[in-house]
Amino acid sequence: MIVFAIAAALLAAPLEGGPVPAAQQAGANQQAVPQPGPGEDPVELEDVEVTGTPLNSLIRNFVNEVAAPNRGRGLARWDERLCVGVVNLRNEPAQYIADRVSTVAEDIGLTAGQPGCTPNVVVVASDNPSALAQEMVEERRRAFRMGGSGMDRGGVALRAFETSQAPVRWWQVSMPTNSETGERAVRLPGECQGSCSSVMDSAPIINVFAASRLSTQIVDTIFRTIVILDVNQVDKVSLVQLADYVAMVTLAQIDPEADTRQYASILNVFETPEAAAGLTDWDTAYLQGLYDAERTRKNGRAGRSEIVSSIHRAHEDLQEQATD
Repeated sequence: MIVFAIAAALLAAPLEGGPVPAAQQAGANQQAVPQPGPGEDPVELEDVEVTGTPLNSLIRNFVNEVAAPNRGRGLARWDERLCVGVVNLRNEPAQYIADRVSTVAEDIGLTAGQPGCTPNVVVVASDNPSALAQEMVEERRRAFRMGGSGMDRGGVALRAFETSQAPVRWWQVSMPTNSETGERAVRLPGECQGSCSSVMDSAPIINVFAASRLSTQIVDTIFRTIVILDVNQVDKVSLVQLADYVAMVTLAQIDPEADTRQYASILNVFETPEAAAGLTDWDTAYLQGLYDAERTRKNGRAGRSEIVSSIHRAHEDLQEQATD
């Protein structure tokens, strides 16, 4: 059964050294994307300063709207490697989605898995996505909620994932990680070292290289993502749009309830397919800024400010490239 194959692939990833690689594709049958909507003209990133709106304010609002970190944690991102597996689509669209997500990942400095790698990103198409999501969670709940502190968005969000009516739904598991060593910085239930006779045997040992009240060497790293496509709804957008949407929600922690109508973003494509042919400057700058940021601030608000500044620099780089 497909559920067990996917869950097995997700659970196969080792955790000890931090995040791990992923895969690339598999095939069977369907294709791509959905419905228009009303609307005011969304703000294009390159037009922001022309309209007189403070760029940093708009970037900050965009980050606050779309970002969905786990409770009490900073924004997570992939560390170095990811591998994309696509299931239940014909070979051609499956390969395109896998290749496109991998290409976007490489553009922001990640390493994409080679053919045959073990998937840590699985994209599954289904004509009954809620039943599929519920079966997967029921059969392999620990793949979705591993029990470590700060590793997922919680039970309420998981139930929303199972019952969502959206054309695309996603679930990510991330891990607090020691940025100096790549090792995870959180204990999993039932785990211990040595004699297991005291609480100290259960906790990871973190060697702090530079003690500070303002900065931390513990960062959050995505290491597992599952995306489910509803084939009854994703047939009114192009394959390019669908693949870029999947890339956006795979490479960053995106809030499924985000209202991004004010911005020209691929995240609006299911309401207004003509709004974005693919990843927009907003999307590209957000991803680039997220992956360029150091993320070493202890204070969550300061951490977001760091990412806002990083996105601003990415925007400036995009403008320079456009004028070259």
